[in-house]
Formats: sequence, C-alpha cells, structure tokens
Amino acid sequence: MSAARWRRAMNTGAARTSHLPATKGRANVRLVGLPPHPVVVPGDSRGRRTLALLVTPRYLVVLIALLVYPLIASPFFTYQIGAQSLGLGLIALSLTFLGGYGGMVSLAQMTVAGIAGYLVAIFGTSSAAAISLGWAWPVAVLFAVAIATLAATAIGWLSVRTEGIYTIMITLAIGVAFFYLAQQNYTLFNGFQGFNKVFAPSIGGLDFREAVPFYYLALGCALAGYFLVRLLVRAPFGLALQGIRDNPRRMNSLGFAVTAHRVAAYAVAGLMAAIGGVLMVWYNNRISPGTLNTGAMINILIIAVLGGMRHPIGAFLGAIVFVLLQNFAIDLVDRERFNLVIGGVFLAIVLFSPDGLLGLWALVRARLGRGRPLHSNPRRQRS
Repeated sequence: MSAARWRRAMNTGAARTSHLPATKGRANVRLVGLPPHPVVVPGDSRGRRTLALLVTPRYLVVLIALLVYPLIASPFFTYQIGAQSLGLGLIALSLTFLGGYGGMVSLAQMTVAGIAGYLVAIFGTSSAAAISLGWAWPVAVLFAVAIATLAATAIGWLSVRTEGIYTIMITLAIGVAFFYLAQQNYTLFNGFQGFNKVFAPSIGGLDFREAVPFYYLALGCALAGYFLVRLLVRAPFGLALQGIRDNPRRMNSLGFAVTAHRVAAYAVAGLMAAIGGVLMVWYNNRISPGTLNTGAMINILIIAVLGGMRHPIGAFLGAIVFVLLQNFAIDLVDRERFNLVIGGVFLAIVLFSPDGLLGLWALVRARLGRGRPLHSNPRRQRS
C-alpha cells in the first residue's frame, strides 16, 4: 500500500468533516474526549513549540543524570540494574503505549520481544552452529526487528476486533502458543535449551559486551522509544488513537478508520518491543523458552502498572523498582518467595494509587501544596 493511500485510510474523517464549521468541529473533538495536546505539523510553529516542550530543563537534568550514572556507579549497578531496567522498560513502554493511549491491554509484548531475540540468535551466531545462519549482526538485527514487528501487527489484526478481557485472553493464548512452540521445536528453536553465546557486537573497537557501552546502547534505544511515544501522542495519529480509546463508535461515525489505527498502534508497540527483545538477548547472552513464559508476560504487565500507564516514563520507573526487588529481595526473603514480594508491592501500589508510582508522586506533591492530586480515573486527567 502506498503512503498516500495509507494516509487516506488513516484520516478519512478529515475529508468528511471539512465542511463543518470550525466551532462545530471543535465540539466534535471535545465530545470524544481528546486531550488538548498540540498537534505536531512539520514546518509549523506549533510543531516547533511541541518539540520545545519535549526538551525542558527538568528533562535535561534527568538526561544528564542518566549520562553520568555509569561514571559513578559500579559495573554491577551499571549493567545489572541500569541496563536491565532500560531494556525491560522499553518492552513495558510498548504496553504502556497500547494500554494507556490505545486502551488495548496486550500480554503478547514479551512474546514479540522473544521473537526478535530468537531471530537474532537464528540469523546471527550462537552456540547452536547447526541452526544459526551466521549473518552479520546488522543484517540479523534488521531482519529480526522487521519480522517481530510484522508478527506484532498480525497479533494486533487478530485481537483489535475484541475488547477488554477477550483481547487479553487472545494475546495470552498467542503468547502461550509461541512458548510451547519454542520449547518443543528443536529444528528451529533448539527446544528447551534455546541458544547460548548470543553476544552483543563490537563496533570500531567498542565492545558492547562491556557494562558501560551496553548501558549507553540501551539508554539510546530507551530515549528513542520514549520520545517517539511523546511525539506520537501529540500527533494527529496519537490524538485519534486516544479518541478511539475513549469512544470508538463516535470516532467511527466521524469517519476515522478505527481498526487501522489500532493495528498501526500494535505495529508501533511491536517495533519498541522488538528492539527491547534484542537488547535483552544481548544482555543475557542467551535466550530460551523460559525467558518468554507466562511469568515473563505477566512481569511486563506488572512493570507497566507499577510505574503508571498514564505517562511513558512510568514504564521505566516500574522497571527500576522491579529490577531492584529482583536483585535485593532475596536478601530479605527466600528466592522462592520473590513473587510474593512482587505481588505485595504491586497490590499496595494499586490499592493506594491506581496511577502507579507517578500517582503516588502526584499525591505527595499535592499534600505538600506544590501540585494537584491525580484523579483515580486516568480518563479524567491525562499527561
């Protein structure tokens, strides 16, 4: 499909409502509950103002802290905590984009990441020399991300025609099916053993298997995903997607292609999850069915909810908390009871703040008189 035909399919409502008066058009937008974010138009002054909003002094301070972090932290905290949080956060960000802005909760995001990880091992090099093709790593990564994104698009095409619990069950079924396929297939996926020695590449003498270079690689991918979501939710596509989340029937009556927008959202989320899957297979230097089982799929949902699904940064906050608990909870409880700790923290945050850690922070600011509390319903207030 050409780009022009795709744009017409995605924005058919624009031509159908162009004859309406300006005030009436604005009323229609207000009826579907679209947030008053500025729209990014290339070459438009509003687009430049939106880009300026993305780079505020607060974000510059956070960016400087992230850049300086590996210079003052130990290799353990740089690699085990920092890099792992960024990789998991990028996968959780794909779920935050789908759930927070599209109203679609998918449990197959870890499956998409696993597909990308497996394909990197199959197309590239690994311990299973009889299966791996030995392609150069840029080609292997490109094909892995592209195929995983297509898989995410296909998952979206199957699941967007349902809502609520049915969407969750369809994506869960797809994830479980791929888990058993990878576990039982030895010709392509090497069975339960998976692939070992899937190492990160070296570029110009820079070895990404080392802690600091890999951290900066993960940081670059995480920042790209974060700002991509920030731009998309202010673009016409993102605004229409949020309108579809709030009232799909109204948006359909206005002429917007509801199914096309939802499938496109799955494709964007799949791209982020696929890149996160490549980072995680390089982080672990291996991939096996255990890395994408039901527990791993649920963990991504927990990370997204812990941080708060109303803002992209919540995915990375939730990932930091999850990784810290994963590494240090065993000092307080037995390893077998780790899931009990995670469940307790998850339950406490959900009970006291439906908006996750971001909601707790807003409540603290409100108590101190420097802000206003968040509504319990994320539709009543949006970032």
